[in-house]
Amino acid sequence: MKLTDISRQLATAFAAVGVSSLVLVGCNNSSAPEATQEPVTEGTETAAAAGDIDPDHTKIIIGTTEGDFADMVRNQVKSSLEAQGYEVELIPFTDYVRPNLALADGDLDINIFQHKPYLDTFKKENNLDLVEVFQVPTAPLGIYSGKKTNLNEVYKGMSVSAPNDPSNFARALVMMNDLGWITLKDDIDPLTASKTDIADNSKYEIKIIELEAAQLPRARDEVDFAVINGNYATDAGIKLTEALFQEPSFNYVNWSAIKSADVGKKWVKDVTNAYNSEAFKKYAHDTFPGYKYPKIWGAGDSTVTATDGTASATGDVVAAPAQ
Repeated sequence: MKLTDISRQLATAFAAVGVSSLVLVGCNNSSAPEATQEPVTEGTETAAAAGDIDPDHTKIIIGTTEGDFADMVRNQVKSSLEAQGYEVELIPFTDYVRPNLALADGDLDINIFQHKPYLDTFKKENNLDLVEVFQVPTAPLGIYSGKKTNLNEVYKGMSVSAPNDPSNFARALVMMNDLGWITLKDDIDPLTASKTDIADNSKYEIKIIELEAAQLPRARDEVDFAVINGNYATDAGIKLTEALFQEPSFNYVNWSAIKSADVGKKWVKDVTNAYNSEAFKKYAHDTFPGYKYPKIWGAGDSTVTATDGTASATGDVVAAPAQ
């Protein structure tokens, strides 16, 4: 199926995944169902014939959501793979449904836009044979200053705003639990935590103000602290390095995805190497300060500490599929 046919499945896919599942991605705040093909650099066929590339797969079509993930391809990954001899085409999307459908239907070779909980839910509910490969730098959820500018200023009766969609609200509760602001019940699923899972809020008697994610940056002066999605923070001009605390879990660091049949192929290994090269790491650190970096990059890139030094944690590792 070609990209022009996928729109016929859009309504069905939305019904299958549901609105709450779409919010799980948390990487892009655009929802217009459009995708565009970007021009392929001329002259790559000649380079491919001479380069150290996969002889059975000389052209790689990468799908991402528009924004930072597309910029990573445009500004660094594309040229790296083309220098190796591949022909590379980027197809940016502005929704979270079609990238996985396009991948499953063969219109993409690899996509990069989603975290593992979303991928797991989507492929199960749509019966897709997809698998994650490697993590990519991701704008994390963070706690930002409101009326209070330091985590040491916590007090009984303080207000904390949080995104009102189920997935991101669960993430906010886990962060407050990590900081010791609240206590969640034992043995809960941290991916689905809700207010009913709060075992104790007596320490600070926090007033949790639930808002649409896009409203959180604008409402900072109305609460003591604000839990804000990384993409909405950057859209509002808030530097991620200004976060007082970032979620330590690696559950929401985004992954690339491929068809299961492609696991182990040389072109997949070459794309993986491009995203984990020293050149890409330098680009990511220079371009995306405050982002959550892949666990494989090392402890120096993955340890999250509260800015006042009161809390620190290293996130849980989400295991990649066997290679």
